[in-house]
Amino acid sequence: MTAPTSAPRGRIALTGAAGSLARDIIPHLRRCGYELVCLDQAEPAHPMGCEWVIASIHDADRLREAFAGCAAVVHLAGIPLEASWEEISRTNIDGTQAVLEAARAARVPKAVLASSIHATGYTHVPAEGDLLPDDVPVRPNTFYGVSKAAVEALGSLYADRYGLDVVCLRIASRFSRPENERMLSTWLSPPTRGACSRPPSPRRRRASGSSGASPATPAATSPPTAAGPSDSSPRTTPRPTPASSRRTRPGPPKARSGTGAASAACSPRPSRRCSRLPSGV
Repeated sequence: MTAPTSAPRGRIALTGAAGSLARDIIPHLRRCGYELVCLDQAEPAHPMGCEWVIASIHDADRLREAFAGCAAVVHLAGIPLEASWEEISRTNIDGTQAVLEAARAARVPKAVLASSIHATGYTHVPAEGDLLPDDVPVRPNTFYGVSKAAVEALGSLYADRYGLDVVCLRIASRFSRPENERMLSTWLSPPTRGACSRPPSPRRRRASGSSGASPATPAATSPPTAAGPSDSSPRTTPRPTPASSRRTRPGPPKARSGTGAASAACSPRPSRRCSRLPSGV
């Protein structure tokens, strides 16, 4: 473990912290003045000045210990690609429930969950220039997408039953710059260095944003065929859902720029809502 520096703005736990998405978020949160406890099964190549806990998200005791005293948990651990149902369900669904339960037991007031546009992958493409409405329902296009729909449902449950403030980020295309024309509708730019935004307090919200380790195929947003893509080989090429923001409770949605998870974790005084951004992870 590496002892963290002082953190005037609080302590945040980050699961899947050795992954590429977390490595983008960690410097931003540290610049914002947060103390980070980073949890992963893999040893980090570089500790980045953070405290590290090497443990599985299925280890309830280690999770509660790591989450103690945290103001928020940012849950990024999971399988970011299509896989067998056994692997997907254990890691992405059971793992998320374990993280939320540990957060509840440790009295952490806020959780940020990585969802994906694959949770709505079979949503029809809107008219040119339009965005999808905030209340577009889940319509997954892969086992991976089903797992992310379940992640959102678990966030809703823990918000409504236990009062946990939950933000679900539907991630789409997380790259330094768009790599093709299609990606222009799903890409969010990296955060401006040094900018520490504090978006409005969520309660139980969903928001759409950009994606990091997107699954093997882009989200299928055009109308599905009668048979639909093969679950074992979801290599369809329809365009993904354009980025938009939405929430499940009344109030004007706020789209977030920069790194969604970092912005969500930085928001002031959580208030028990759940939010989402367009997704891809």
